[in-house]
Amino acid sequence: MKNQIKHNWKLFLIASLTLGLAPFKPPHIVGKLQWIAGGNAFSGEHAMQFMDWFDVFLHGTPWLLLIISILLNLSSLLVKTDSE
Repeated sequence: MKNQIKHNWKLFLIASLTLGLAPFKPPHIVGKLQWIAGGNAFSGEHAMQFMDWFDVFLHGTPWLLLIISILLNLSSLLVKTDSE
């Protein structure tokens, strides 16, 4: 599983740029992250509903997988460089 995540960074990049940023004006994930960062996502009159949290999951998963893949690739490069 770790090797699959590590080697599929191109797929995760494409998914991040398409699904992760859809719809493009403005990207859904940006609006949802601003909503969470603003503090109104958890309580108040305009708290996030289940569908909003599903949007965060749906649009954020490709970005999370891309970040994990990049970190795994960087760590393997560092380990390879240290052992030489």
